[in-house]
Amino acid sequence: MAVTLDPCDAWLDAAHINPRRLTAEQHAVLQAAFRFRQQQGDAYYATRLLGHFLLHAGTGLKVAQLARLLGINRATASRQQGLPAKQAVQQAHHRLDGRPYGKLLPRYAGPIAGFLLRHPDATRADLIDFVDATFGVRVSRIALYHFLKKFGLDAVTGHDPAGVAPAEPPAVPVPGPAGALPAPTPAAVPAPPFSSRTRSTPAPS
Repeated sequence: MAVTLDPCDAWLDAAHINPRRLTAEQHAVLQAAFRFRQQQGDAYYATRLLGHFLLHAGTGLKVAQLARLLGINRATASRQQGLPAKQAVQQAHHRLDGRPYGKLLPRYAGPIAGFLLRHPDATRADLIDFVDATFGVRVSRIALYHFLKKFGLDAVTGHDPAGVAPAEPPAVPVPGPAGALPAPTPAAVPAPPFSSRTRSTPAPS
């Protein structure tokens, strides 16, 4: 006769977590997480809140195990592990609002500077891809431009990260033949005040 697993144990087994190897404390936390999952479902917001709790609850479970429980990949779980609650909620709001871009944090300045020093010919797209691959944040070109300006990183490569063309230098006059003097520029002589083209005194009769 087949043994029917407890629904919570089946959930743990699907994530390759053996319920019999868990401590009583771990089992209690995961049972509560399972009840939350049943009530709230597996929508993005519910998964994000549950994931933030499990990743910061000190359960002693590995990040990969928690990622399998949540149905997300390990890289995503690792990025979320270092986020404070406020930023986790902000990212969830950005996702639900359909905003495609994330936010550049001050702590990204060091790795970005290192990338620019190693790749002085990197394009804007290269730098955006580096930020995405390293921090899991996709940023706009305008946000990248302001970030590099703020931290003085635009001078590392000497090119404008926003793709703004530099202003054209002023035209330099071409010198004439050797020994030739430049043509004088006629100066406009202002008319004296109260002047007119008629005589100012009557003619003799």
